[in-house]
Parts: sequence; structure tokens; C-alpha cells
Amino acid sequence: MTADERRRDETVLVVEDDRSLREGLATNFQLQGWRVLTAADGDEGMQKAFDCRPDVIVLDIMLPGWSGLDILQELRAKAEDVPVLILSAREKIRDRIQGLDLGADDYVTKPFELPELLARVEALLRRRRMERRGEPLIAIGDVEIDPAGRGVRKGGEEVHLSAREFDLLLLLARSPGRVFTRETILDRVWGWGFDGTARTVDNFIVSLRAKLEDDPARPKLIRTVRQVGYKLER
Repeated sequence: MTADERRRDETVLVVEDDRSLREGLATNFQLQGWRVLTAADGDEGMQKAFDCRPDVIVLDIMLPGWSGLDILQELRAKAEDVPVLILSAREKIRDRIQGLDLGADDYVTKPFELPELLARVEALLRRRRMERRGEPLIAIGDVEIDPAGRGVRKGGEEVHLSAREFDLLLLLARSPGRVFTRETILDRVWGWGFDGTARTVDNFIVSLRAKLEDDPARPKLIRTVRQVGYKLER
């Protein structure tokens, strides 16, 4: 895969309330070959950070609604490891330390030099690519999950899953034996603020079982824990 092809598979989320800066960043990121999402306030930024699963977030601190630090804190509290670059007019050392302590991966102050910002975003994405390549295959029974390639095979045959189905399966597979409540699954897979119900999770579990279980009516891989939720059997 060439660098251009790789970048076309990566998404940058820009959360910035200054319209001219937001649009300027979006244009320049697109020229680099990245897909770009934008948000003009903290509420929209929070929603897209969880729902759209960007590969990196460029995040202003001072935003209408949720602040950038609120968004960052919520992401890390939910164990979301997406790289976050804070872009802020706050240049005091204590502000940098606060952002980094909350889990930011980089901190750039305004005004900034565009080439440096582009290089920093590329560095975060490069590190993320390396982390993904380093994540091993997960094998449970005759089911093999490739986190980096987002692929699943059963008995050596490829299984086609939707993006949500894969995210749900991977959540369970990364912690085999752990029971996840429906509420936790909704929060981790569908994202913050999703207006769904427990039935949403149940429907996706039924679909996964139909694709992965030898006998979906008597599942051995994805088990129901009554009145609690689901777990992936070891």
C-alpha cells in the first residue's frame, strides 16, 4: 500500500470553533490525502469523536458547550486510545501539563506553522499504524480475528461483518471471559450519546451468532449472562 493509499484510509477530526481556521485545516488535511471530519463546538465534537472513530483528533480547548479538555477526559475515561493533538491559544506551561496529564498525545499553540502541524499529525498517525500492526491475531476456537486488518475468519473462511458487528466482536474478544453489560456495549461500540436500547445490542448479538456459531440456537462462543449481558467464551 502506498502512502497516498494509506492516508485515504485515515480520518482526521478537527474540533475548532473558529470557522476560518477549521475550514483551512480541513482543506490542508484533505490535500495531504486524509479524510476529514469537522465539528464547530464541543457537543458536536464529543459526538463525532465517539461515533465516527477518527484516527486522530485535532482539538481546540476553548469551545462552546463541552470544552476540549472535557472531550479529552471523557475519551480517556472510556478507554478510547485515539491520538489527540491539542491546538490551543493557551501557551503557559501549566496549560500544556494539564492537557498532557489528561491524556493528550501532543500540544501545539496558536499561532502555529502549518508544516509543523502537518508533521505532528503524520507522526501521531504513523505511531498508530505501528501499534495496529503490532496487535496480534486473536484466535478463539476456529474463529480468528485480525484487529489491524479488521478481518474475521472461521475455519479458515472469511466472514463478512459490518463495521458495528466487528467492533462488538472485537470488544468481547479483547477481554475473553469478561461480562459486558448491554449498557457498556452500547457506550463502547455505538458511542457516547447514542439513543439506542438494550434490544439494539441483542439484535447484533443474534447476527454475530448466525455468522460465527456452529449452532446459533445453542451458542458456545458468545454466551448470554442472564440479566447482565454477554461474554465471549474462552
